[in-house]
Amino acid sequence: MQGIKRTGFSRKRSALGILVISGIALAPSLAVAEPARYQIDPEHAVVAFMVEHIGFARVLGSFSEIAGSYTFDEVTGTLSDVRVAVRTTSVASHHEERDQHLRSDDFLDADEFPEMTFTANAARRVSDREFEISGELTLLGVTLPLTLDATWNKSGDYPIGRNAYAMGVSARAVLQRGDFGMDYAIDNGWVGNDVEIIIEIEAQRQ
Repeated sequence: MQGIKRTGFSRKRSALGILVISGIALAPSLAVAEPARYQIDPEHAVVAFMVEHIGFARVLGSFSEIAGSYTFDEVTGTLSDVRVAVRTTSVASHHEERDQHLRSDDFLDADEFPEMTFTANAARRVSDREFEISGELTLLGVTLPLTLDATWNKSGDYPIGRNAYAMGVSARAVLQRGDFGMDYAIDNGWVGNDVEIIIEIEAQRQ
């Protein structure tokens, strides 16, 4: 009887040992961060802006040529190596004469500065899906800090037209254009100094 009891105990201990060892083996894989590189999909990306016009209403404009990438870890929420480039020549506000003025040296000076860029190396996770991305915006040859309030909307397999894993992000910011030397019509109040930035992007995991 004693031998039978020892055998039963031994079997239970062996089974328990296997479970413990398996758990130890699996635990590190669950905790290991898996950062991935994401490429912005230019067909599903927009950088837009709103600025006050003579106090009557705000003008909405956008840029259609956007490129960029970043590294993101879904497990830890770690963001790094962000770089987004926008072609200033691609500005559009649904008014051709105004668009030409926006490309002139009164505003974007697109001939001299055909690109503006945003870069960042980290983000602060505010909640499960909310982040503050502190980076730098280079506009008109001037580089200044800019913080984006970003929302991680969704990640998953893309269901339409392509075999890809995608991520969607919305971001907002406000900048003072005069800080970058873009001071046309600020003093007389025709064009506001505060510019609201609106960013909506989809990016594909590489």
